[in-house]
Amino acid sequence: MLFKQHRFSNIITPVSYFIDLIVVNVLLNILPINFQTPVLIHVYISLAWIVIAIKNEFYTVYRFAKVAYIFRLIFVQFIFFFLTLYAFIGFFKQPVISRLALGEYFIIVLFIVSVIKLLGYVLLMEYRDRVKGNLRNVVIVGKNKKTDQLRKVFNERTEFGYNFLKQFSPKSENFNIESCFDYVIDQNVDEIYCSVSELKNEELTKFINFADNNLKTLKFIPDNKNIFAKKLKFEYYDYIPVLSLRDIPLEHPINAFLKRSFDIVFSLMIILGLLSWLTPILAILITLESKGPVFFRQTRNGIDNREFYCYKFRSMAPNHNADNIQATKNDMRITKIGKFIRKTSIDELPQFYNVLFGTMSVVGPRPHMVKHTNEYATSVDKYMVRHFVKPGITGLAQIRGYRGEIETEADILNRIKFDIFYIENWSMFLDIKIIVQTIINAFKGEAKAY
Repeated sequence: MLFKQHRFSNIITPVSYFIDLIVVNVLLNILPINFQTPVLIHVYISLAWIVIAIKNEFYTVYRFAKVAYIFRLIFVQFIFFFLTLYAFIGFFKQPVISRLALGEYFIIVLFIVSVIKLLGYVLLMEYRDRVKGNLRNVVIVGKNKKTDQLRKVFNERTEFGYNFLKQFSPKSENFNIESCFDYVIDQNVDEIYCSVSELKNEELTKFINFADNNLKTLKFIPDNKNIFAKKLKFEYYDYIPVLSLRDIPLEHPINAFLKRSFDIVFSLMIILGLLSWLTPILAILITLESKGPVFFRQTRNGIDNREFYCYKFRSMAPNHNADNIQATKNDMRITKIGKFIRKTSIDELPQFYNVLFGTMSVVGPRPHMVKHTNEYATSVDKYMVRHFVKPGITGLAQIRGYRGEIETEADILNRIKFDIFYIENWSMFLDIKIIVQTIINAFKGEAKAY
C-alpha cells in the first residue's frame, strides 16, 4: 500500500508533479510567446497538465515497468498536451500569440520533462540494484515452469527491487500451509505469489484470508482455472503474467495525494474556524462539571495496524475503565455535558488534529481500541483489511447506522463489510458524500450516539 515501509511513491509523485509544473510554467515566461493574459495561461496550462497526467497515469510507474512503458507515457502525455496547448488560442481568442514560439516551447518542455522522467526512472532502478533500498520481501508458493521463471526474474532483475526469500512447493510431502504462514510473519514478507494450479480451493481461501488478516499483499500466477472469472488486476513482470487479488484505489499515488491534500485543507478549516473558539467554551463547561483534563486520549490502531493516540473532548468522569470498556446506553460514567457532545458528535472534533498530523483521515474506517482490535483480529474474518488505509473521523459504516457500541455479531460483521467496500471503491466523491451525510446525521441525531 502507498504508505507502507520501503515505498517512496508518496514522496516521489508530489515532487515529480512540482518539478514538471515548474518547468511547464517557467518556460512560458522565457520564450517570446506574447500572451495577453499571463495569469490565465498559467492556470490553464497547469490544470491541463494535471488533468492529462491523471487520466494518463503519467506519474504511476510500477517497479517492474519497462523503458518502453515510460516512452508510451511520455508520448500520450505530450500528444494531449500539444492539442490542449494550441486549443488555448481558439478558446480564449489569442490572435497575437506566436505559433512558432509556442511550438518551440512545446519541444523544449517535451525534451526537459522526458529527460527528468527517464533520469528519475534510471536513478530509482540503480538505487534498488546497487544500494538495495526500496526493497519488497517476497516468497513464491508453487514449483513449476512459471514460478521458476518468476523466481529468476526476482533474482536477476534486481533493479525491480524484489528481495526473494523462499519458494514453497505444495507438491512436496513436507509442505505445511501453517509453516508457510509462520515464515511469512517471521521474515516480514511483504508480498506472496501463489501458483493457482498447485493449490486447492480451500488452500487458496486460506491464503486469501491470511493475507487479509495480516496485511500482506497476495498475487497470483494464473492458469486456466476459475480465477479468471474474478475481476482482478493483470500485470507483467518482465514477460511473466501476474494477477493481483485486490486493487486498493488509495495505493495509487495520485489518489493518496488528493486525499491527503483534502485532509490537510479540511482539518485546518475546522481547527481555525471552529475549534479555535469552541475549545475554550467546552473547556470551561467540562471542568465545571467534573475535575479532570479537557481532552481524552486513547490508544487505537491505525494504518498498517500501527498504534496512535486518538483525541476527543472528555465526555466521561475520569475512570480506570475508559481504555477497556466501550460506552453503553445510559452509561453512568458519561457527564451531562458529555451526553450532549456525544449525541452531536462534538466530542470527535479534536480528531481533526489527528488528521492534520497524518495519523487519521477525515473519512475512513473508524479506529478501534487496541483491546478490541486484538479480539476481532482473531474472531472476525477479514477484520484486518480495514487497516490497509488510515482510520477516519467518520466512515461509510457510520452513516449506514453501524456506529458506537457493538451489541451483536451482526454489528461488527456489517461494519467490516462497509469498511472493505469503502477501501476497494474509494473516490473523492464518496468521501464528500459521507461527510455531507455525517453532518446531516449530527443535526438529526442518531440512535446509537451515546
